[in-house]
Amino acid sequence: MRNTRISSFFHNLKRSVYYFLVRCYSFWTRLLYANKNHTFLFILCPPYCGSTLLNSLLSSSSNVSCNNHLGTREGQLLPGVDHIMFKKDRWDENKRYPWMEIKNFWLMYWDYSKSIFLEKSIPNLMRVDEINQFFYPIKYICMVRNPYAHAEGLMRRNNFSAEKAADFVIRCLDYQRRNIENNKCLLFITYEELCDRKEDVLKKLIKFIPELSDIKIDIKFSSHNFKTNKPMGIKNLNDEKILKISKSNFKIIDAIFKERKDLLDFF
Repeated sequence: MRNTRISSFFHNLKRSVYYFLVRCYSFWTRLLYANKNHTFLFILCPPYCGSTLLNSLLSSSSNVSCNNHLGTREGQLLPGVDHIMFKKDRWDENKRYPWMEIKNFWLMYWDYSKSIFLEKSIPNLMRVDEINQFFYPIKYICMVRNPYAHAEGLMRRNNFSAEKAADFVIRCLDYQRRNIENNKCLLFITYEELCDRKEDVLKKLIKFIPELSDIKIDIKFSSHNFKTNKPMGIKNLNDEKILKISKSNFKIIDAIFKERKDLLDFF
């Protein structure tokens, strides 16, 4: 017990020191590159659908600055905003955030020598209308995954029931369809495209944002998956994930998905 507390103390201390150094570095780059033009790039992706992988891939470009390199690489976990954004009600679509305050904190973590400011916080996918009012110029990369593989991740990682997982998948897809239909500065890709047709996705990314031309698509990335915590190349894990769903749970999920066939067919 005592060893656990000591380990936790030093872990939190290291994180605090790290984030302090990041803010210091950001401060100096802001002074040196005050006149540089920057574009905000937000990832819109449901949980367990490859967003950490996509963030890591984009961050391999020398022109991209991610505001958080630790863990799942989410801006909502940064000191200064985590008490606002990372709360139990973060999936309440009626929750209103103080976006200018959040933006000012995030600006303390980006590297101003880079032209692209990258942000990934999962619940952002349902707050695009608000985000558009405070971040500009802004572009979005919107990504979804096979809905059955998505549901498996929710059941395994969040301990959701099959019904709750399927309902949440549908909810996320509803948000993503709205985002695609209502935002012109948005590139839509799928997890399957990213894994199985990497070169095609790379061409799409560069056409969408030319500054991404030096992305390193064949390096190994650290991302959360059920196979390993070690770095691995881009690999489609859908089939293995879907096989983990029991027959009874698959039947429940499939029945819910069939009720929204029009939505699933959209993607």
